[in-house]
Amino acid sequence: MEVTRPQRDHGHDHVAHHHVHAPASFGRAFAIGVTLNTGYVVLEAVCGLRAHSLSLLSDAGHNLGDVLSLAVAWLATWLSRKAPSGRYTYGLRGSSILAALSNAALLLVVTGGIAWAAILRLIHPGPSGGGVMMAVAAGGIAVNAVTAWMFAAGGKDDVNIRAAFLHMASDALVAAGVVVTGGLILLTGWTWLDPAVSLIIGGIIVWRTWSLMRESLDLALQATPRSVDRDGVHAFLATLPGVTEVHDLHIWGMSTTETALTAHIVRPDAVTDDHFLHDICGELRTRFKVHHATLQLERGSGGFPCALAAEDVV
Repeated sequence: MEVTRPQRDHGHDHVAHHHVHAPASFGRAFAIGVTLNTGYVVLEAVCGLRAHSLSLLSDAGHNLGDVLSLAVAWLATWLSRKAPSGRYTYGLRGSSILAALSNAALLLVVTGGIAWAAILRLIHPGPSGGGVMMAVAAGGIAVNAVTAWMFAAGGKDDVNIRAAFLHMASDALVAAGVVVTGGLILLTGWTWLDPAVSLIIGGIIVWRTWSLMRESLDLALQATPRSVDRDGVHAFLATLPGVTEVHDLHIWGMSTTETALTAHIVRPDAVTDDHFLHDICGELRTRFKVHHATLQLERGSGGFPCALAAEDVV
């Protein structure tokens, strides 16, 4: 492996750190996106109540979730720039995980209420304003498309930005579905389409939110992020020159965008080797997207066995 830059002396022999900078700020895009979507949610909710349209109300709940998602991504970007302290040694990166988990739980509760109201409307049909539905939802197409466009350029390197882009782009499609529903109601008079579409939109929200809930729970429980191949990491470390064993390997999310790793590497002929450690951290970052690696070198001496060598010991 080739050294790309000199390794600084951190004052110890066994550990190497590979630090990363916070992702590029999209503060202005987040501010505009949150403002536009908040205004649209209020407009959609008011029009939905006046037109007795559950499709508009359910989509308003959906878009409220989008505002929360944008706010969480914005908060995570801001918190990622906070310096570590003596009490919070990783900074406040983990707060983005807690926020995502809370938002997922809230969205599931809101969606349950929307679904219940839709079922009652199917049992006891009522009037729906197809024209109002079409006009308001058409505005939603514009708002979500503009917001998605602002995040399109940053999705390549930042998972949070990519998620925001995909969220807004898919919402533009959902709004288009509401426009079609309004048109069908005007043409056919089938008011049952309104609660039926609201149930479909609710199903989309649950499907998307359930994935967010599961991923957030995994991160909160320090599971290996799905984007990281743990077996591939273990194989890479085990085949390094002079390495005879790798144990106590842990990979977890420091936040929704950064991954950390710790491992014990047994190298019988090991000497203090900053070059070796520097190259490993660089490879872990490039090949496996591990941003913060801490490695402990051991000689594997029989007289001083590692207490953490067993797979079932943490």
